Amino acid sequence: MITIFVFVMMILVDYLNVLTKGKMEKVVKGGRLRQYFTASFLGSTPGCLGSFMNVSFYVHGLLSFGAIVGGMIATSGDESFVMLTLFPGKAVLLFILLFFLGIAGALISDKIASQLNIVPCSECDLQKIHDTTKRHYFYPSSLKRFPELSPARYGLISFFILLILLNLSGLWGPQSWSIDEPERIIFLSLSSIALFISVTVSKHYLEEHVWSHIIRKHIWRVFLWTFFALLFINLGLQHWNLENFVRSNMGWVLVISALIGMIPESGPHMVFVMMYADGLIPFSVILTSSIVQDGHGMLPLLSYTLRDSLLIKIFNLFFGLVVGFILFSLGI
Repeated sequence: MITIFVFVMMILVDYLNVLTKGKMEKVVKGGRLRQYFTASFLGSTPGCLGSFMNVSFYVHGLLSFGAIVGGMIATSGDESFVMLTLFPGKAVLLFILLFFLGIAGALISDKIASQLNIVPCSECDLQKIHDTTKRHYFYPSSLKRFPELSPARYGLISFFILLILLNLSGLWGPQSWSIDEPERIIFLSLSSIALFISVTVSKHYLEEHVWSHIIRKHIWRVFLWTFFALLFINLGLQHWNLENFVRSNMGWVLVISALIGMIPESGPHMVFVMMYADGLIPFSVILTSSIVQDGHGMLPLLSYTLRDSLLIKIFNLFFGLVVGFILFSLGI
């Protein structure tokens, strides 16, 4: 069920990203403060699309070194969708905090970079990360061509209709209609929106964005990492006395969360998401991990400038440990 929530939210975020095509570049151009706000905002949005856009802006000289550091501080990768599923209120609070920490980190990083004479990668000819430049993504008239639609579209339409019917019949999914537990309302709303998107988007969008990008590159990883994180925590609680170990070594757990965040991959961070959801670790640990890790956001940059990628991760590690230990010492 977590994977389904994540899948639907990924489609929605990607859809909104494409709807704003061409506008982000105009927004980001300007002074340093505007760069900091834009990069941190994009980074704090769920998923990897915002960080990919930040990388694209950075290698084309539109973001300073500090701005890309701030954007990566604010980024929490695909795990952000899982956090929205498991603890939505606290997740939104975390994203807001990461946004402001990203702005502060960007300002500090640029000052340090100027003292150390760090010259950012500028005007690099970045390869196409994700095509958002075409003008023909959405076809509201798709229903007129319904008999000729592709197997991928039939499959997605059938999938979301089945999800909605199973939930309405009470056979699967969240069951409560209570406002205090809005998971069912959110699930049905998101599924209906995803069904609408599946019906109306173009063949290009469906095959390149949904199938090739979201399904083939992301969602199976989310499923596997979520499954093994849940398995690890459940086995640890039952057989390895994981709870006592974590609570008696919380300082080391915070350091480990930061070091694992250095891995440029969505997934390893999932263990800390699950532990926080189960109440095993405090907010300071999940915040530290979120500051340091950036999902897949760093992967495109690694192929163009290894030096800048390492410097950004080092800055993120430093900020994550400093902020994390301050909050940890305050009992947060």
